[in-house]
Order: sequence, then C-alpha cells, then structure tokens
Amino acid sequence: MLIVETIARIRREHFIKGKTIKEIARDLKVSRNTVRKVLRSGETSFEYERQVQPRPKLGRWAVELDGLLAANAAKSAREQLTLIRIFEELRGRG
Repeated sequence: MLIVETIARIRREHFIKGKTIKEIARDLKVSRNTVRKVLRSGETSFEYERQVQPRPKLGRWAVELDGLLAANAAKSAREQLTLIRIFEELRGRG
C-alpha cells in the first residue's frame, strides 16, 4: 500500500522535476503501473480492504480450532495444552 508521502513524491518528481515514469519507478522501487496509476488519478492515498480474510488451509478447521483454544484458555495454566499438542490433536482429527 502506498503512503501519502510516496504518492506526493511521485507527483513531485513527475510534474515539478520532469522525470519520466521509468525513472521514478526505478528510484522509488515501485512498479511503472503504480506510478501511472498515481499520476492519472487525483487521489492522495490508495487503500484496499478485504471483506473476508481467506484461509485456504485453515478454513475448514477454524471452528474446531477456535473451540480448542477457548477450552484451553478456560483451563488453569498448569493444565493448558501447548500449541504443539493442539496441532497434534487437530492433525489426529483429520
């Protein structure tokens, strides 16, 4: 994600100093497409927020894992399972 200072620097380098898109991309270590996007739009910041965080490997076990962690947190410190034991229990379930 670009911060406001980077966007301002891209615009300053192009419009005031007259640098090319390729030079700006090389100096700031950003993609040329990103530099073009900043120059074409009048935005001062770009943000992208996901609706749902994807969990491809953990997705089907998330409910069971939450249950195990909640049950583990309710136990006293001496009786709590280590994370390795929780992992082994999840692996044993399938």
